[in-house]
Amino acid sequence: MDFEWNEDQRAILAAVDALCAQHAGPARATLLDAKADWDEPLDKALAEAGFAEIALGAPETGALEGALVVAAVARHAGTLPIGAQALVAPALTGRVLPSPVALVSLAHPGPVRFGAHARSALVDCGDEARLVSLAPGDGVPVRSNFMLPVGTLALDARAGESLGAGSGEALRNWWRIALAAELYGAMQAALEITVAYVKRRRQFGRAIGSFQALQHRLAMCTVLVEGTRWLTFEAAAKDAPGEAAATAAAHAAEAANQIFREMHQLTGAMGFTREHDLHVFSMRLQALRLELGGASAHRRAITAQRWTHPS
Repeated sequence: MDFEWNEDQRAILAAVDALCAQHAGPARATLLDAKADWDEPLDKALAEAGFAEIALGAPETGALEGALVVAAVARHAGTLPIGAQALVAPALTGRVLPSPVALVSLAHPGPVRFGAHARSALVDCGDEARLVSLAPGDGVPVRSNFMLPVGTLALDARAGESLGAGSGEALRNWWRIALAAELYGAMQAALEITVAYVKRRRQFGRAIGSFQALQHRLAMCTVLVEGTRWLTFEAAAKDAPGEAAATAAAHAAEAANQIFREMHQLTGAMGFTREHDLHVFSMRLQALRLELGGASAHRRAITAQRWTHPS
């Protein structure tokens, strides 16, 4: 499968980058984190430009382009549930939902991203998924150190509208692809920041990035990030088959943990300070890699798919 982007896809990426350059970035994410808020202006800008609908099958676009948008916004540290809104919701409901959209799993209870601000929720109830409309005050904010607003939602298997038998599995599949796309974008940004740092930082009369040992480690990180890219976009292009979605999410979660360690070793842990841009992506990597049960749950999903759908 060829993931060298065509002219239309490159134009989509350029447009998202331009919007995010105006409305997003680590500094903006840090400001919103201090208020435990989400980025409504960025959400409106993306919606007005048509990116909220890009996965709905407009001419020449679909889930692959939706995943592209998700990764691009994550790379710019956008503080909104872009994966839920631009990829998961269109795939499950065939329409754009009132934003923000929260993703909830009854099998993994606890605070959810954007739970305190959500106006819609997609709830994984096992065999079926349910769509719930929310009002202000339905979610309760919870303090977070992960550079993303979180909150609790009191929902159960009877809430809202059923999306039909089997929709629970579809929700989990698309959720995993959205997670992998967000992790890819955040890892890409973290790697870019670290490469720029090792080019500037000098020791023993030369840039530390010129030392072969560091180059080997950065090359390994690049392979991990590129692996996430291919697995994620392949799963999206194939409309989220269960095994492909779980494989992308498992690889992304494991890669994120390794990228996290390597980036902070290569920057001498300076990137862990709140004043450094790497901090934003570091904290988000930790939150995203553990969502929906983390790598172990994704691997169990791969096993279940192999067991029930042997090739």
